[in-house]
Amino acid sequence: MKNWLSEIWTSLLAVLSLAVILCGIYPVAVWLLAQGLSPAAANGSLVMRNGTVLGSSLIGQGFSEPKYFHPRPSAAGQGYDAVRSGGSNLGPTSKKLVDAVRRRLADYRAENNLDPDSMVPADAVTASASGLDPHISLKNAYLQAPRVARARGLSEMAVRKLVETYAEGRDLGIFGEPRVNVLMINLALDGAIK
Repeated sequence: MKNWLSEIWTSLLAVLSLAVILCGIYPVAVWLLAQGLSPAAANGSLVMRNGTVLGSSLIGQGFSEPKYFHPRPSAAGQGYDAVRSGGSNLGPTSKKLVDAVRRRLADYRAENNLDPDSMVPADAVTASASGLDPHISLKNAYLQAPRVARARGLSEMAVRKLVETYAEGRDLGIFGEPRVNVLMINLALDGAIK
C-alpha cells in the first residue's frame, strides 16, 4: 500500500510540474520573446488609424467595389472568415472546382474589361490554401489597375506607380513571388495610409 501511495504522489507531482511548465512558464516565455522580437506581428499585424483597427496585414479581406483592388477568391467560410480558415479541398479533377474557376475567370475578365482569350494569373481565380491570403501577384494587380484608375478618376500610370510602391519582393530573396498586400494598397488609395 505504501508503494502504491508513493507512486500516486510521484505521478501527481509530475502532472503538476508539467502543468506549471507547459501551461504557465512556457507560454509566458514565448509571449515575452515574441513581444520583444516582433511586437507588431505578435499582436496580429493590425493596421490602425486614429485608434481604430482597419484590418490586419496578415489576413485577406473582401473588397468588391470597382475602386478597390480585389483579393484572391476565398474558400474560408462564406469568404474571408478567419474563424473558418481553410481551402476547399477540391482536387484538380473536381467538376465543382473546374466550374468555379471558369466562372471566376469569366467574372474577372468582365470586371477588368479583358479580352475573352486573355491570360489571367492563377491567383485571380483560385483560392489559397488558407482562403485568407492577403496578397495578389503583381500581374494580377497590373491587370486590375485600369479598372481601379477608371473608378477613381485617376490616371492608370498613377495607379501602376502605387502598385510598384507597395510591391513586396520574394521572401529572403528566393521564396515565393513578388506580390502586393491588398489591404495596404487599398488603404493607400483611400488615403488612410501614406
